[in-house]
Amino acid sequence: MTPGRLPAVPFLFAAGVIMAVAIVLQVKRDRAYGTDVPATQVLYVQSPEVARRMALSFDMVAADVYWIRALQHFGGTRRATSGEKNYELLYPLLDMATGLDPYFNIAYRFGAIFLSQSKPDGPGRPDLAEKLLLKGLKASPTKWEYMHDIGFVHYWARHDYKTAAEWFERGSRLPGAAWFLKPLAAVTLAEGGERSTSRLLFQSLAESGDSDWVRKDAARRLRQLDAMDAMDSLRPLVAQHRARVGGAPVTWPDLVRAGALRDVPTDPDGFIFALEPSTGEVQLAPKSTLRPLPDESPSRRRPVPRP
Repeated sequence: MTPGRLPAVPFLFAAGVIMAVAIVLQVKRDRAYGTDVPATQVLYVQSPEVARRMALSFDMVAADVYWIRALQHFGGTRRATSGEKNYELLYPLLDMATGLDPYFNIAYRFGAIFLSQSKPDGPGRPDLAEKLLLKGLKASPTKWEYMHDIGFVHYWARHDYKTAAEWFERGSRLPGAAWFLKPLAAVTLAEGGERSTSRLLFQSLAESGDSDWVRKDAARRLRQLDAMDAMDSLRPLVAQHRARVGGAPVTWPDLVRAGALRDVPTDPDGFIFALEPSTGEVQLAPKSTLRPLPDESPSRRRPVPRP
């Protein structure tokens, strides 16, 4: 060893330990105190390969840091109450996290949900959601969950039911795939856009979700569909009552007294449905926790049952 020089291996090990400790401390600081958001956000390292070399042998720790940054970016932007919501760093952060750890399952699946969320609650980028999941499939070709999620993106965000069914079918052919993929493919292809298909899709997501957040979000979506069904049933009852009273203003107690309803109707989360007295329009209550409901065009809305 050359006099006055440290051995290379211990030096690199010490540097790696210092970097890991710094990362852990930064993560704990961010969790405890939040993160400052600069006026112009910059992702200084944009290549997973460069980040991997910088992280030495601590790739997974660095991946966790980028994942936490992605969560902070998405959550902070979504909660913002002023200015235009800009999610431009979301995909680069997810790309870095999954580049450092190609088997980062939660980053692929959560990240795809975040990216496909419509504006202003998300970036409205189903194309990037699919790109992220395809990256996951390249690393794990037998991961049927990623095929399920790509189908979900095509169904829910793009309303492309044929492509969604194709992805569900592809996933159903993989070893160990969930039982519901094949019937989901058939129903999507036959009834794409129907609420019953959406219900089956979210039931499957609730079963395949590998975290409480995914399962809870799927359960909330199912309650939204229940609320939409309930409103579709209430509207003709309100219209018939208004016709009987000559178009006079109407309230829920009026319908209860007339025997059209047993009780004042509430949504699945317990909020009384809003009823506009002069028009008879039925909507969710302004403070309902099920707002906002999924957007349905007239061509996708299920026919209203007539009594």
